[in-house]
Amino acid sequence: MGANHLSDLSRIIDDLDAMGRIARVTSEVDPRYDLAGIAARFEGGPRAVLFENVKGHELPVFTGLYWSRELLGALMRREPATLPQFVSDCIKRWQRKPLAPEMVTSGPVFEVTEPQVDLSTIPVPVHALEDGGPYFDAGVVIARDPQSGIRNASIQRFMVVDENTLHVNIDAGRHLELYLNKAREMQQTLAFSINCGVGPGLHFAAATPAEAAPPDTDELGIASEFHGAPLELAEGKRLPVHLVPSAMYALECEIIPDELGEEGPFAEVTGYYAQRAPRPVVHVRAIHRRAQPVFQTILSGAEVWNSVGLLGEANVLATLQRQIPGVCDVYFSHGGCGFYHAVVQLAQKRAGWSKQAIMATFAAFPPLKIVTVVDDDVDIRNASDVEWAMATRLDPKNGVMVIDNVFGHGLNPGFPDYLGSKVGFDCCRPYPRSYEYERAAYKTMSLDDVTLDTPNICAPGVREQDAGGEREDLPRARGGAAM
Repeated sequence: MGANHLSDLSRIIDDLDAMGRIARVTSEVDPRYDLAGIAARFEGGPRAVLFENVKGHELPVFTGLYWSRELLGALMRREPATLPQFVSDCIKRWQRKPLAPEMVTSGPVFEVTEPQVDLSTIPVPVHALEDGGPYFDAGVVIARDPQSGIRNASIQRFMVVDENTLHVNIDAGRHLELYLNKAREMQQTLAFSINCGVGPGLHFAAATPAEAAPPDTDELGIASEFHGAPLELAEGKRLPVHLVPSAMYALECEIIPDELGEEGPFAEVTGYYAQRAPRPVVHVRAIHRRAQPVFQTILSGAEVWNSVGLLGEANVLATLQRQIPGVCDVYFSHGGCGFYHAVVQLAQKRAGWSKQAIMATFAAFPPLKIVTVVDDDVDIRNASDVEWAMATRLDPKNGVMVIDNVFGHGLNPGFPDYLGSKVGFDCCRPYPRSYEYERAAYKTMSLDDVTLDTPNICAPGVREQDAGGEREDLPRARGGAAM
């Protein structure tokens, strides 16, 4: 049986379009600042955005695939709240019985091989106002361990420097850094591919935490679980790399160890600019693409919070359900950038397990800075409900755990040189349950048989008859300002 629609970005775009979940921008848009500025007005909404008329280019740009769980749920035919469990189940199946990728000799990405490498022909946007240049930020890197040959997938940011050169930021502790160190020891270059415009299965494989996919495993098989068939890979034409034949673009690249160039600034997932610093130089040796490709880019906001957050939630949920009785659900909040704050829902079975859940959560996902544990009557995806639990059930004297001088995420300014403090909040009611902590509740009622008269709500000074009929909410800018 062939792979499903999640394996091919063109099929994904068609699928979303058929559901009315694509906003098409047909007017000419400058890829320098303007494209990202318009995309930000749609960020977090129910539609992705396709820019069909990019200034200076004949090819379109697509963004927003990951910025809404509602959109992702529709694409995957799942309820949004069930996505973490679905992702966790896919990873568990891969861990138990990996479905290995298959090597093929052809695919749409080989429809065009550029006679000369020229990155300026690709509509790579400049996102934020202080960014150091155009950035590839949605491409999946496929590299192989120089010693064992085991493949690894990751997502890194690559700044375009000139027609055939990129500078890359590699997070400390990532497998790609390990491979580069091994290449240095072996006195050889590190070859890899950048695959742009791929489905969420491959994206999720690349974002799976190392705790769920150790260095001695081929995590690309995770994509096969989402695709419903083995992931297809192909050999590079210029370098000993594996690339994705169904991608929109595939770049064959290599790094010469210890060759450095200035990279940054870049607006990162934290909402701050990553600083400019000397980082590895990437030489692009070949560009393959479809005849009519779509370039995919990601805003460093809700798209990362959702995609990375989903993988973090899935790994923490699977870990906690093995270790902590009563764990119901896990949510990585958007206020925590999808990396730094986990809210854990727990149906308490005995005293002390809520604090055990805090420690196990930090161990399951090291980038976390905050863990909040609440009871099973709290909606963990509702910030007000979580705050209510904190305000009424947290014992500040005994319910706050501080861990000093511990490894964290280097992009978080609270962890200079990857070292800082973490905090856990036990916001569970005392165990065993007592009446004074019983939450007030109302009878659940349906409105199907209730006669309602609900007038339109008008802005101050506007007559009801001038307000017009119902209309769809407009997209909102970051910070909540209306369009």
